[in-house]
Amino acid sequence: MIKSVLLVTGGAGFIGSHLIELLVKKYPKIKIISVDNYFTGKKENHINHKNVKYLKGNTMDIFNVWKKRKLPKPKAIFHLGEYSRVVQSFNDFDLVWNFNIEGTKEVIKFASKVGAKLVYAGSSSKFGDREYENLSPYSWIKAKNIELIKNYSNWFDLNYVITYFYNVYGPKHIRQGKYSTVVGIFEKQFENEKPLTVVSPGTQTRDFTHVKDIVEGMLICYQKGSGDGYQLGTGRELSIIGLAKMFKTKYILIPEKTGERERGKADFSKAKKLGWNPKIEIEDYINEFINHSN
Repeated sequence: MIKSVLLVTGGAGFIGSHLIELLVKKYPKIKIISVDNYFTGKKENHINHKNVKYLKGNTMDIFNVWKKRKLPKPKAIFHLGEYSRVVQSFNDFDLVWNFNIEGTKEVIKFASKVGAKLVYAGSSSKFGDREYENLSPYSWIKAKNIELIKNYSNWFDLNYVITYFYNVYGPKHIRQGKYSTVVGIFEKQFENEKPLTVVSPGTQTRDFTHVKDIVEGMLICYQKGSGDGYQLGTGRELSIIGLAKMFKTKYILIPEKTGERERGKADFSKAKKLGWNPKIEIEDYINEFINHSN
């Protein structure tokens, strides 16, 4: 018998599909509902389980999506249904605004109205030794959403926890096209026996975190966390050239891209206090990928 409902926005996406897979294992008696507009989500990412239901819809219309189907109030909302690329956000400003401002505003209102705990996927692009949040439309808007969530909680009533993702990689990440991730791009180039394209200068660092660790962290923050500041990363800086060298193949430098920050490194001490620790090393993941490819 289904006792309650959890909502995952963006549940057909890379991270959302892994989260749903985890939720099904952890909560066998809870209904999981995904609302996704399939901008980058795919039907191939669907988790085939009797307790999982996929709905096509926009977060901007979340009230109507829910009301139309006469669904019970969700216990929690894991909000992953946002635009999530830094460089491309310059060309997709209207999309970022609609998905990440208008859509998230409605999700926040919905969570407050139904009494659901909002688990928000913030962006690590706001952190650094200078004002990185102003480098791109994506980073700025994501930072403003954090302010909105906090203020909305004070103005009205909202139970929330904010997590921050650091360069997520792993099975089902996007490997080609303008929304692909750097690890995914390198994988595809490796398979095609092409030089890996490293964005200049190559010394910029990132904290690469496996998607399995990310969703575990998100779940723990839902269960035990409250408020802001839960950074989900390994706490290790790795240069893009260093990442390329792990593939043991040729690489070339390509021109710099607008909006990219110089460094990225998580301070996951707050999440660690809840019992979360990243487990998967990127070297192991890449070595396994290379061995499988060969």
